[in-house]
Amino acid sequence: MTTAPSNADDVEAGHLKAMQYIDVKAAGGAEQMYMTRGPVPNCGPGEVLIQVAASGINRPDILQRLGLYAPPADASPVMGLEAAGEVVALGTGVDHWSIGDRVCALCNGGGYAEYVAVPAGQCLPIPDGLTLLEAASLPETFFTVWSNLFQRAHLTAGDTLLVHGGSSGIGVSAIQLAAASGVKVFASARSADKCRACKALGAEHVIDTSLQDFTAEIMALTDNRGVDVILDMVGGDYLQKNIDCAAVDGRLVSIAFLAGARVELNMLPLMLKRLTLTGSTLRPQSAAAKAFIARQLLEHAWPLLESGAIAPQIYASFDLADVAQAHRLLESNQHIGKIVLRVA
Repeated sequence: MTTAPSNADDVEAGHLKAMQYIDVKAAGGAEQMYMTRGPVPNCGPGEVLIQVAASGINRPDILQRLGLYAPPADASPVMGLEAAGEVVALGTGVDHWSIGDRVCALCNGGGYAEYVAVPAGQCLPIPDGLTLLEAASLPETFFTVWSNLFQRAHLTAGDTLLVHGGSSGIGVSAIQLAAASGVKVFASARSADKCRACKALGAEHVIDTSLQDFTAEIMALTDNRGVDVILDMVGGDYLQKNIDCAAVDGRLVSIAFLAGARVELNMLPLMLKRLTLTGSTLRPQSAAAKAFIARQLLEHAWPLLESGAIAPQIYASFDLADVAQAHRLLESNQHIGKIVLRVA
């Protein structure tokens, strides 16, 4: 490896053997997290080992901390689904990355640590002009948005899109990627500040759902046509409202259920409008599927980042030791965009 840790006790025979990472005492609140030391993950076949400079915070991290979202059996139990840093070791069979490369990566877990092992296909180069901190905010939301909107819902130029939770990490990425792709974007958010932020990012109309009914507003804004695609992370009573304000042949994509997953629906409009109701989760997908998404992002989204057509939206950053503060901020729903941990 090219970089040694600050603590000489963590080196044995010239090789790194220990690192700092965030663990959880027991399922529960943010106070359950603490900094500890443990072994550096092995760099297995087809993987790269990254010395982490920064790691993004995401909703699934909160659920994992609460004991509601167990990592897959073959994934790291350490939280953290995205990271950016420098490649310091290569597993067998990796020939398209080199030691010293600066990358950001979709992690299967383990991002809240000084080092993380990641399948090589889930890594992307740092876009020109971006810092490692900015790049760490990209993978989880960009992989999620691209796979759900552009692969599953077949969003194309000329479509209309409604993004719920427009000021969230997912929301700001969806608005920017869709608007830059020639899509007319509507968004919903729950405060005047968040609505202004969504509009500044490219949404043509933003609905303040603390004051307005989004179904009525969408139908009025589209002359009762409805929208072609809806990206929903709220669930609950939004599901029926989504069906009601979807256009004929519309596609509804659910990626989370913050307001609940169990609802009673009137499915008749779904049949009459020939709607497609779909959804997905990212973490359990295969390495091959995630690598395919990465290649699509490199081809279509990375040029937009490098040209400045779209940009990371970081609301706040915290030192790794202050991870509890970062989680509390995410849970407060006061942020606009992403929250990132400074690790290096």
